Amino acid sequence: MRTVTVLGSGTSSGVPTIGCRCATCLSDDPRDKRLRPSLLVQSDTTTVVIDTSSDFRQQMLCCDVRSLDAVVYTHHHFDHIGGFDDIRAYNFFLNRPMSVYLMEETFAALRRTFIYAFEFSGQIGGGVPVVDTYIIDEKPFSIGDLTFAPIPLLHGSMRVNGYRIGNFAYCTDTNSIPDASIALLEGVEILILDALRYHEHPTHFTVDEAIKIAQRIGARTTYFTHIAHNIRHAELEDTLPEGIALSYDGLVIDIDI
Repeated sequence: MRTVTVLGSGTSSGVPTIGCRCATCLSDDPRDKRLRPSLLVQSDTTTVVIDTSSDFRQQMLCCDVRSLDAVVYTHHHFDHIGGFDDIRAYNFFLNRPMSVYLMEETFAALRRTFIYAFEFSGQIGGGVPVVDTYIIDEKPFSIGDLTFAPIPLLHGSMRVNGYRIGNFAYCTDTNSIPDASIALLEGVEILILDALRYHEHPTHFTVDEAIKIAQRIGARTTYFTHIAHNIRHAELEDTLPEGIALSYDGLVIDIDI
């Protein structure tokens, strides 16, 4: 078994968005219910989550993830690190630190945001997340039988990581993929790619921009993610080119590592 599961296909505010009465937020289509962005990667022996989203606890419960070998981070925006505190549940019942793989700047932001987990305050109370951190650069790294190849992306002016795992790649939170990273994606057969909304955004691909870059990369199948509430799944899905579709929470994809 080698699968990826989309834990969250939504944007930073989630869908439905608080207080909104738009057609998507009021939709009864379960594909229009989008938690914050995160991905579960599993083989027969290894389980990894990419990003502890703000909805991490709910996502782990929904997918009944009882064992977790590691967390890999794309970057340090809060919708991607907000669930960090709930790592402690795995510390409790697995009785070990959680392995965390991240860039230096992501680690610095994690330390600032969750300072109590890294600097002893004199009182622990209900416990803190305990982690073993591994700083990554652009070199591939392995967790169990899974190998992750970082794909440098731009999120506005911010460096973020996409990841390639065998014939699959995950490229969320980006509006620019450098030529050198396009080359790293050569031969990818399944791609999950950022496509926030229809109109321009300073740090995310629009739907039209995502279509163009997906066609350039040339994966057999591309799924869009990080989808905002102005997109209704059923309406956009029917208009997309062949080989391109929308992801949704709970989507399971077989991959080859």
